[in-house]
Amino acid sequence: MRTPGADPSLWRDRRFVLLFSARTVSVLGNAFARVALAFAVLELPGASPGRLSLVLACQALPQLLFILVGGVIADRVSRSRLMVVSDLLGAAAYAGLAAMVLTGHAPLTAMCLLAVLAGTATALFAPAMTGVVPLIVPAERLQRANGLLQMGTNSSMLLGLALSGVTVAFVGAGWALALNAASFALSALLIRGLRVTARPRKASSGWADLRDGWREFASRQWLWAVVAQYAFVVAALNANVGVLGPLVAEEHFGGARAWSLIVAAQALGTIAGAGLAARVRVSRPVLVAVLATFPAAVPIALLALRAPVWAVALAMFCAGVSTDVFSVLWTTTLHREIPEEIISRVSSYEWLGSLAFAPLGLLAAGPLASAVGTGVALAGCSAMVVGATAMALLSPQVRSLRAPEGHGGMGAGGAGASASASAREAPSSASEG
Repeated sequence: MRTPGADPSLWRDRRFVLLFSARTVSVLGNAFARVALAFAVLELPGASPGRLSLVLACQALPQLLFILVGGVIADRVSRSRLMVVSDLLGAAAYAGLAAMVLTGHAPLTAMCLLAVLAGTATALFAPAMTGVVPLIVPAERLQRANGLLQMGTNSSMLLGLALSGVTVAFVGAGWALALNAASFALSALLIRGLRVTARPRKASSGWADLRDGWREFASRQWLWAVVAQYAFVVAALNANVGVLGPLVAEEHFGGARAWSLIVAAQALGTIAGAGLAARVRVSRPVLVAVLATFPAAVPIALLALRAPVWAVALAMFCAGVSTDVFSVLWTTTLHREIPEEIISRVSSYEWLGSLAFAPLGLLAAGPLASAVGTGVALAGCSAMVVGATAMALLSPQVRSLRAPEGHGGMGAGGAGASASASAREAPSSASEG
């Protein structure tokens, strides 16, 4: 059996190389923004946990409101063209945020509006990304292609996070946001070369398209059970990564440098996780994916206990490994079980459900930390991850859905997994854009 990585043919595929390069560049920029946006808001005059929560919630809310629209559009038009438009919107949003932070003139209303624009870009991009990989990669190479995409984006995230703390500390958060804007623009230029055409389809209304997507989504218990789980998990992770973690770092660990070390450890874990997921063979992929969510609760609990930075970083590394195992197994199952012609719409319902409570988590995190203390708020987030994951295991289909014979792992010739949800990491402070 050939090992993943032994077959160089994908590197001769111009469209795959363009997509790989675009995602790597975009995620590198987003890694800067992931740290920079939180500290940019906290460094502005009149900064408060509530103000940070509001800006991040404005970024997350459009992802919830417009994700279904993004799914319908992605199944109707050229997915690559939609990705270009989304990247350009993201570039404009982050360029505006960078300009306000660099000039020191950053009205809260303007920051919130630009955060809304950035969130809208993600809502349009995510369903298109889920559906574009099967259109540019032959079926027998999907799994390897997605493994490479995952490795590339994770490595890029690690590099960006490793550099972001230094950038914020020495040249300021505004320049880090400007680099993210440039990365979106370069990504749009690269994706423009994909030229994926829209598939012919019967004329139908947008409402009919939504109903068809819902029918496919609701008919699979394993799908909606895990999405319901992640509605709570993403809310907890968003509150931690976007608000509560930076607050602990600011109050107890010395600021941006310590927090960038912690999130970089998670990114390093995702690289190791991608390597593991590229080789793992499991007969019940959804069950293993759900079980792989439990480690995400550990670093949140350690932050609540004010554990040393090294202990939190180690736990974040382990959580990163398990996150990538979840991502690869989950998206492999989606690509295998959902028809290609409707996958963007089904994916949009998946994103909608998973992000359902994300804005609430971000909006409530700051005020909750002020009211009951950051430690108590973090402990609640950790308990939420554990409880939601335990509930998902009650689903018979989650426990029993099996991979087809010969598709139980990540060998060179299996069915595919998408790199789109590395971002299950929360919308924005966590999303790849």
